[in-house]
Amino acid sequence: MTKDFLYKYAPAILMCIALILQYNLFVTPEKLEQTHREILTEVSQVYITKSEFGNMKEQIIDINKKLDKIYDTLINERSSDGIN
Repeated sequence: MTKDFLYKYAPAILMCIALILQYNLFVTPEKLEQTHREILTEVSQVYITKSEFGNMKEQIIDINKKLDKIYDTLINERSSDGIN
């Protein structure tokens, strides 16, 4: 590498370095970890876990069974009274 080569391409190299620094094209591990934590907190606020979903599903099944029992009881009461 000669001095002429460096003098010729130095402005382009400096411009590339300035653009990289200005637009933050490279991410630091600290910033990446911070973004990861933000994503995890947002996801935990919006979505539920599989175990919570399973518990809710069981509760809904229990509610449906109880409603079916109530419905059957009402139908039996109506049919025993002679009301169609």
